[in-house]
Amino acid sequence: MALLESGEDYLETILILQQRNGSVRSIDIATEMSYSKPSVSRAMSILKKNGYIIMHDDGRIVLTDAGLEKASSVLDRHKTLTTFLSSVLNVPHDIAEKDACRIEHIISPETFEGFKKLLVEASRSKASGS
Repeated sequence: MALLESGEDYLETILILQQRNGSVRSIDIATEMSYSKPSVSRAMSILKKNGYIIMHDDGRIVLTDAGLEKASSVLDRHKTLTTFLSSVLNVPHDIAEKDACRIEHIISPETFEGFKKLLVEASRSKASGS
């Protein structure tokens, strides 16, 4: 099932929180995203129903393999695009973050690979001093 932008944002946030804190609960997601607890609760039921997360009885939320794959992909796009916009295009970091967050949901795999390739080339150029 295709995931909406908001679903991708939730999965990305769960992965970030999991990396930062080890475990994740709905309240952590609500706090991180500045969303209401009922909104997060509704989103978690949809993600659970679609097989992206497991909700344990103690309130912990864990990504399934499918959820981890999707979250990792979104986070990779976000980080790569932010780095490209700020490092290669010299966009201020806060603007690069916001723009990357929008672009990450709509960019095609082919275009994203082009961004990654240019980023690697730019890194090599900076390293060699050209």
